[in-house]
Amino acid sequence: MTTSPALLIAGHGTRDEGGAEALRALVRVLGERHPDVPVAGGFFGVPASPLPLDDAVDGLVARGATRLAVIPLLLAPTGPVPEALPVALERAAERHPGLGYACGAELGPHPKVLDVLERRLDEALGSGARRPEDRARTTVLLVGRGAADPYANAEVARAARLLWEGRGFAGVETAFVSQAAPDVPTGLDRCLALAAGARGPARIVVLPYFLFPGDLLERLHMQAEGWAAAHPGAEVFGAEAIGPAAEVAAVVMERYRATVAGDPLLSGAPCGDRAAAEDARETDGARLRSAPLSTDGGER
Repeated sequence: MTTSPALLIAGHGTRDEGGAEALRALVRVLGERHPDVPVAGGFFGVPASPLPLDDAVDGLVARGATRLAVIPLLLAPTGPVPEALPVALERAAERHPGLGYACGAELGPHPKVLDVLERRLDEALGSGARRPEDRARTTVLLVGRGAADPYANAEVARAARLLWEGRGFAGVETAFVSQAAPDVPTGLDRCLALAAGARGPARIVVLPYFLFPGDLLERLHMQAEGWAAAHPGAEVFGAEAIGPAAEVAAVVMERYRATVAGDPLLSGAPCGDRAAAEDARETDGARLRSAPLSTDGGER
């Protein structure tokens, strides 16, 4: 029997092996850093995932877990979450009578996640990207997946504002790959207009607000490349997805600890609860406000 509740990382549906391998890497990092906490991860919401959430639950139960702290591996609440994740967990509880579980808040634009986004920007721009004059002529297009849920889309706009604050970029615009406006070409048009008064050619970084690679990232790259080909006077750089960074692992563990502390019996607390997300948002906001400014204008 395990003494600590197990950590179940629940990603929202992918059939992409690259995304599955990234989640496996995140699970390995957490397992190495926290050997006292059984941890597994899988995807819900789509059939034929290479890493199903059901298999992750079964594996934890086989290791002796009777309580699960479930952390949705999401940057924003999305439409299917309030339905698909609870259904998957209820199905798991039916297979394993006596299994208790509770859901924590999604990751959201946590200050540590913003740090990774800033690093992806610097990697895309290459050497000299951190000079104030370079950042001052750089506009960022933060691209979310898009959802029918307006709250999820609003979270992308909130992340863009937080990314812009204190980091010296000319601006951070938003766009979505599908289901929501503005689309990627329209977002790039906005970035071009914003850079009209800057010295030299417009410089734009297309920054995916995605945790892992997959079909959506490929679609984003195609949309950005098509726009760039039609606007040869602009410099367009493509950044990588956030990935299984150490900071992401730290946020997952923070959400895990908050979930365990809030419901130590883990007796089936609701998933997709915006109240939990609001509590996490207030905590993250306080942490961001207390972070010191770095010498180059970025927050740390």
